[in-house]
Amino acid sequence: MINPASVAFDFDGVIADTMNLFLDIARSEYSIHGIRYDDITCYTLADCLDIDPEILDEIGQKIIEGDYAVPLKSFEGAAEVLARLAECHSPVLCVTARPHSGPLGRWVQENCFLDYHQMEVVAIGTFDDKASVLLDREITHYVEDRLETCFALRDAGIVPILFRQPWNRKPHQFTEVGSWAELERLIDFNG
Repeated sequence: MINPASVAFDFDGVIADTMNLFLDIARSEYSIHGIRYDDITCYTLADCLDIDPEILDEIGQKIIEGDYAVPLKSFEGAAEVLARLAECHSPVLCVTARPHSGPLGRWVQENCFLDYHQMEVVAIGTFDDKASVLLDREITHYVEDRLETCFALRDAGIVPILFRQPWNRKPHQFTEVGSWAELERLIDFNG
């Protein structure tokens, strides 16, 4: 069982359903159709999708800046579990590889129903520095969707929990969850 004070989360692909937002933007703003969520079989989109790299970059920039008309949704159950965590320990820590937190604070307030002081979003701009931030905050468990990051976290002494996605379907030995309901069962809310 995981202590609520010792777990942190990735944002994109764990709390927020960013890949569905990507697909929505591709359809609505670039008329790109026929790509399904399950077609995103690797984290680097250029390696698995037949889309012009400039368009991939433009969509990525729109997502980072919060410059889109379609909504970015949270995964089912994320808001409820994060609120429950915030009742036990605050602030809940979110460490993202985004270059800056931009609109994430407002998004968390609006979509996860948490006040700004109940969740801390740390944007570090790279996947490689997540372990140092987590170790500095005495985090022992981290929920992540990028398999390569899980290996690096394990090597640094952090227990990764892989949030199941089509792009992380390679062999691994990590605890894996496919939903926030599954994740909730791993947390000791009474401890």
